[in-house]
Amino acid sequence: MYHYSDFDMAFVRERAAQFRAQVERRLDGSLTEEEFKPLRLMNGLYLQLHAYMLRVAIPYGTLTPGQMRQLAMIAERWDKGYGHFTTRQNIQFNWPKLRDVPDMLDALADVGMHAIQTSGNTVRNVTADHFAGAAADEIEDPRPVAELLRQWSTDHPEFQFLPRKFKIAVTGSPTDRAVTRAHDIGLRMVRNAHGAPGFEVIVGGGLGRTPMIGKVIRGFLPKADLLPYVEAIVATYNLLGRRDNKYKARIKITVHENGLDRVRDLVEAEFIRRRALFEGVDQDWLGGIEASFAPPSLSARPLAAFEQALATDPAFRSWVDTNTALHREPGHAIVTISLKTHGQTPGDATAGQMRVMADLAEAYGYGELRVSHEQNIVLPHVSKADLPAVYAVLKTAGLATANIGLISDIIACPGMDYCALATARSIPVAQEIATRFDALKLEHDIGPLKIKISGCINACGHHHVGHIGILGLDRAGVENYQITLGGDGTEDAAIGTRTGPGFAYDQIVPAIERLIFAYLDLRRDPSETFLDTYKRLGMAPFKTALYEQEAAHAA
Repeated sequence: MYHYSDFDMAFVRERAAQFRAQVERRLDGSLTEEEFKPLRLMNGLYLQLHAYMLRVAIPYGTLTPGQMRQLAMIAERWDKGYGHFTTRQNIQFNWPKLRDVPDMLDALADVGMHAIQTSGNTVRNVTADHFAGAAADEIEDPRPVAELLRQWSTDHPEFQFLPRKFKIAVTGSPTDRAVTRAHDIGLRMVRNAHGAPGFEVIVGGGLGRTPMIGKVIRGFLPKADLLPYVEAIVATYNLLGRRDNKYKARIKITVHENGLDRVRDLVEAEFIRRRALFEGVDQDWLGGIEASFAPPSLSARPLAAFEQALATDPAFRSWVDTNTALHREPGHAIVTISLKTHGQTPGDATAGQMRVMADLAEAYGYGELRVSHEQNIVLPHVSKADLPAVYAVLKTAGLATANIGLISDIIACPGMDYCALATARSIPVAQEIATRFDALKLEHDIGPLKIKISGCINACGHHHVGHIGILGLDRAGVENYQITLGGDGTEDAAIGTRTGPGFAYDQIVPAIERLIFAYLDLRRDPSETFLDTYKRLGMAPFKTALYEQEAAHAA
C-alpha cells in the first residue's frame, strides 16, 4: 500500500493551510460566496441542500485501519457521527460547519488523506476494481497504475481547468468490476498475443443526461506507454472539448461529435510527441510505486473450524455464500461488508462501525480496507480460518447482512435528502425496496440483481447501468420515477432501456414488485438471473407486468 512521501505530506499541508486562510477571509466577509465558490470546490467542499458537504478522496478505494479510524473521529467531532461512502470510492461528510473544515483537512493530512480534486473541472479521484490485488481472475494489481495516475494528475498545471470534470477507472481483471466503460477513460488490463500485460484503452463513456458506453481507442497499449497516452487523451480533449455548453463539454460528446477515428488520430499524434518528452521517467516512477504494493505474505491455516461453522450455522453459510468472493490464494477469501442493512441508508457507516471495520482489518485483514463503487467496504485478504470470527464481530456491529449482489444491495445517490441538484428522493425508495423484499423473504430466491437509483438526471446512482434502473424526476412539482431495464456495468456494458411512463412515489415500490414477480414466473429455472431472463425475452413481458397489470389492479 502506498504511503505518502515527505513531498506528498508537505504538499497536502500547504494546500490545507492555504484553504484555512481562504476560509478565514470568507468568514470575515473579505470574500463573497461567489468568490469563495471556486476556492472551496478545489478542496472538495460543496454547498448542498441543507449544509456544506466535504468530499474526501480515497484513491482507488484503498484505506489503512488508521485512516478509517481517523474518518470515524472526524465524523464524531465535526459531523453527525457518520459518513457516506460513494460510487467514486470516496467518503462524504454531510454536515460540517465552514469554520471546522480547515481542522478537518488538517486531521486528514495527519493520516495521508485530503480532499483535493474531488470537485471541479479536473481529473477526479482515480477509481479501481475493489478486489484489486486479491481477485483470483486478476492479471496484475492495477493499483500501482492508479497511484501513478493520481500523482500525475494532482495539480497538473495543464489540466486544472478542463472543459468539464474528468473520471478515470482502471481494472486488472477480465471481469470488469470498475465500470470502466462508463468513464471518460477506462483502462482494462489485457494480454497481447505474446502474453505481455497491457491495457485496452476506452474513451468517451459516461452517464448523466446523455449516457454513452465508452469506445475502444486502443485495443492494446503497452504498460510502458500508459502515462503519455493518457496525457495525450486529456490534452486532446482539453483543446477539442466544447466550452460553450457545460452539458456538451464531456469527452463523450467530443468523441460523438468528432468521431472516434478523428479523435484517435489526434491522440496518436499527440502521444508520439509526449512520449518523447517522458524519456522513461514515468517508468522509474512507477517502479518505485510498485514496490509499495507488494502483496501481503499469506499463509495456509487449518480450516476445520471454518468448515464446521459452514455445516452447523445456516446464517453464517448464507453470509459466506453472498458476501465472500474467490481469492487468488485458495485458503483465503475476499470479504465484502454490506453497508446496506435492510431499511438503512445505502453507503452510510457510523463512526462506531468504521472503528469495527478498522479493527477487523488490523486483526484479520492484513491491514487493508477497500471502498467499492457499490458503496460497501471490502476486506481483500482474510484467511478462511478467520471467517467465523469476522462474521461474529460484524453481526454484533450490525454489519453482517448477507445481501451482496442481491436486490437490497442497492446503489443510491443522496437525492433530495441532501443534494441541491436532486429532483426526487432516492434514499427512501431504496429503503422501502429493501425492507419490502426482506419482508417477503424472496431476496435469495431472486438471486443476483442490481438495482441502482438516481434522484436526478446527473445519474450519480448509476441507474443507466442497473439491471433495474430508477430515475427520479420532477413532473410539475410531483416526484416521478422512470424505470429502465437491461443495464449492465460489467465488461458487457449496456445502457438500460426505458420501460415507458414513470410512476409516482407511492407507486414505484409496487411497480418493482410486479417486475420481480414477473421475472420469477418467466425465468427458466433459479439459475437464470433477472438480466439473463431480460436478454432472452426482451422488454415486452416486463412492460406487460408494469403497465397492464397496474391498469387491471386499478380497475
